[in-house]
Amino acid sequence: MTHYSYTIAEGHGLPHNPFKAIVAPRPVGWISTVGQDGAFNLAPYSFFNAVCDTPPMVLFSSSGFKDTVANVEASGDFVFNLATEDLKDAMNRTSAPYAHGVSEFDKAGLTPVASDLVAAPRVGEAKAAFECRHLQTIRPVGLDGTPADSWIVLGQVVAVHIDRSVLVDGLFDVTLARPLSRLGYMDYAVVDSVFQMARPAAD
Repeated sequence: MTHYSYTIAEGHGLPHNPFKAIVAPRPVGWISTVGQDGAFNLAPYSFFNAVCDTPPMVLFSSSGFKDTVANVEASGDFVFNLATEDLKDAMNRTSAPYAHGVSEFDKAGLTPVASDLVAAPRVGEAKAAFECRHLQTIRPVGLDGTPADSWIVLGQVVAVHIDRSVLVDGLFDVTLARPLSRLGYMDYAVVDSVFQMARPAAD
């Protein structure tokens, strides 16, 4: 086996940076918030994942201090909406750089539905959604002491919504939901098959 190797300092020397293509697939963090002016915001984030399950926490990272981060800090909450194959065009539409105050819900033809416990609305068409309370926002600092132009937002899940059409015998069926995952470059994938492995006992 031979490897193509490089240091970050010298650069990758490839047509495009492979970092996000290698760290893949990643769940799409489709985050809805509400601003202080009452305007709804909806944006997809490719840096998103679960943190832990007791209590349930999620995080997303924003490149740049965008409306989503500002809204979360002001309102104290947000909603994660599951982006699925049937909503891929709507999700992509919400990634456009609209002016402040423009509702991505309207632009993408999506239905804002009032949440049970938080101010931010959820996407009515989404097959699952987590209502989240803001825990903290972290601006990471690099090895050289320079703050990154990125903000990591952590939230605790306080309510869950699941479309009954993707529940089979009480289990969430990912092959029915067909969630989108973010890859590198302009690539996406759909989760449509699964396999199981039991955790082995220690030797």
